[in-house]
Amino acid sequence: QLLEAKAGLSLAQAQHTLQLQQAKAQINNMVPKKQFEQLQNTLREEQCKTQQLQESLQLQAEQTCRQLVRTQEEHEQLLQAAVEQAEGLEQSLRNAEAVLVERAAQLRDAQAQLSRNKLLIEELRGENRRFAMALQAAELKHRSMEEKNQLLEEQASALKQLIGKITPASLS
Repeated sequence: QLLEAKAGLSLAQAQHTLQLQQAKAQINNMVPKKQFEQLQNTLREEQCKTQQLQESLQLQAEQTCRQLVRTQEEHEQLLQAAVEQAEGLEQSLRNAEAVLVERAAQLRDAQAQLSRNKLLIEELRGENRRFAMALQAAELKHRSMEEKNQLLEEQASALKQLIGKITPASLS
């Protein structure tokens, strides 16, 4: 708008200059007084129009300048907000990375513990197998002892019966 207004002003000034030159040429050619006065009136009107155009141009330039300053301030605020948001995101990213590093360490520790637990479970399984075999052997031994016990009880019972039979015969 400023450039258009300047171009308009330049055009008006060029027209004014041309009209002024034409007026001078006519005066030099002994222009009649009435025509001279008309030219002077035209000149005053053109000067008035030029003045108005200059004032309008000046006003537009001031408005454009104010708007440019406002726009620049808004852009600076937006830029500042974007910078602050970027810093916040960067801090969040650093925090997330720290949490990830911590979690990775926890996972490594858990993995190591899991490996130790697996070894322990394997050891316990082996021990359990040994205990199961020992228990089986003990059960077999127990059964064998029960069988021997049963046999001994049967022999003791037989002996008691025998003694029971022998004792009355020996007393008589």
